[in-house]
Amino acid sequence: MSRFSFAGTSLLAFVVLAGCQDLNVPNLRTLPQATPAQPQRPPAAAQAPASVTQPPPPQALPLPPPPIVAAPPPAGAAPLPSAPPVVRSVVEGPARVAFLVPLSGAAAALGQAMLDAAHLALFDLGNDAIVLIPRDTQGTSEGAAAAAQAVLAEGAELIVGPLTSAEATAVSGPARLAQVNVLAFSSDRSIAGNGVFALGITPQAQVERIVAYAQNRGMAPIAALVPDSVFGNTVVDALRQTASRLAPGLLGPVERYDSVDSNLSPVVRRLANYETRRAELAALRRTLEGTTDPATREALRQLDGADTIGEVGFKSILLPEGGDRLLSIAPLLAFYDIDPARVKLLGTSQWDDPRLGREPALVGGWFAAPAVNARAGFERRFKEVFERDAPRLATLAYDAVALAALLARTDESPDFSMSALTDPSGFAGVDGIFRFRLDGTIERGLAVMEIRREGMRIVDPAPETFVVGP
Repeated sequence: MSRFSFAGTSLLAFVVLAGCQDLNVPNLRTLPQATPAQPQRPPAAAQAPASVTQPPPPQALPLPPPPIVAAPPPAGAAPLPSAPPVVRSVVEGPARVAFLVPLSGAAAALGQAMLDAAHLALFDLGNDAIVLIPRDTQGTSEGAAAAAQAVLAEGAELIVGPLTSAEATAVSGPARLAQVNVLAFSSDRSIAGNGVFALGITPQAQVERIVAYAQNRGMAPIAALVPDSVFGNTVVDALRQTASRLAPGLLGPVERYDSVDSNLSPVVRRLANYETRRAELAALRRTLEGTTDPATREALRQLDGADTIGEVGFKSILLPEGGDRLLSIAPLLAFYDIDPARVKLLGTSQWDDPRLGREPALVGGWFAAPAVNARAGFERRFKEVFERDAPRLATLAYDAVALAALLARTDESPDFSMSALTDPSGFAGVDGIFRFRLDGTIERGLAVMEIRREGMRIVDPAPETFVVGP
């Protein structure tokens, strides 16, 4: 089967962001950094120590903007439920910040790396305003609930973690009773609210960013090829909501595939409308073969090697997939005559993978992800100190602990309140700017990246400030 098609039948006739508006735009609060010093390797952490104090800071990891004064908190911020604090103990001294991750079980390696990133934030900051209390959730809801009870009994004033949505749900009850806020690493919006803030980079935010950018550049209608899973449904819902908000007719066909099926050819054929376009080509050939004039014969010759004719009915495809699975899907699109020169491929932060530039069908594709500049510095720093690569989620741990340190640096007591966490100006960290909404969900400033053979390049930078105002 050739990879050649005709886009038309003329042979028969021979992101954007609202931040650009001119509104009241206050400055961000940059997560604090230490004065540079000689690098040191942090000591190995115990399995689940009761507390960790900060050793002298090594070399700082720079973040983009300098620290500046934040705008006042938004009016009408809802307080936490008024249940009596029957769980949390009151402890004198530095603010006690719990850090809940799996340090045993299947996700232990990831949990340890995130704890290392948290330690790195403390070492870089050289901040004695907080003490970290790590606890092992064992990667289970029961373990997370027990860990939450333990740290609250030790006087935790803020909980950073846990990792998954199920664990976050288990932690939310004890934390709410103790009137302690939770910065969960989950990207599941459903767990947000009632004192739980979802810190993860949500698929909704990524879909909104990349779809708005593609639509502004004339790449609509936008089709989608998604896994038949909870994640795939989340992506499709976000795509439909974004399409209804931006423009009628933006949404193209949507096809789902079995996330464990290795043969995706039938699904891609349907998306490509392959059988119909192939039949149209056969009909055109029969029409042209009935005449003998030179122009018609030349047109017939041009169809040699083609398998289909006509447009696919969309100008871009959203592929929320990554790794080997994405590398197996992309060539099928070209094989079934979805021409990557005419149809733009769109993705999410799962595309942040240097291997993808080796697949010709993906070169030129766009995806939404946090800005890479500050993160690259963090990743270098992590590898220098711990002698291994940082997993992608490690930046969440670093930023969460840096945020806790910032909020602890007040003239009076540390302020981990709803109003402090939902500062409308937002914060700047190694994953770019972010701010929490009153409902516990997060808003992030994402960049649009393009895949090149030699790597990635930014085609639309992440915003540097948030819009605040009516």
